[in-house]
Amino acid sequence: MQTREDIFETLRLALVELFELEPERVTLQANLYQDLEIDSIDAVDLIDHIKRKTGKKIAAEEFKSVRTVNDVVEAVYRLVNTAA
Repeated sequence: MQTREDIFETLRLALVELFELEPERVTLQANLYQDLEIDSIDAVDLIDHIKRKTGKKIAAEEFKSVRTVNDVVEAVYRLVNTAA
């Protein structure tokens, strides 16, 4: 079972690496689209990265409601900590 803190740290590192963001910009409250300037193509890349890391895919419908880094953490937490 992964903790939310583990997921956040992994996600933070991924956002920094994939999108060349400064680590201090990636906070739980950061809005993906406004604060981190992630567009829809970047979001697809992020979903693909999450799938490769977890072996599970976040449903597109669920990702549509994601706005902040914390929203992604919560979605991944539910994904990896539920029986498949």
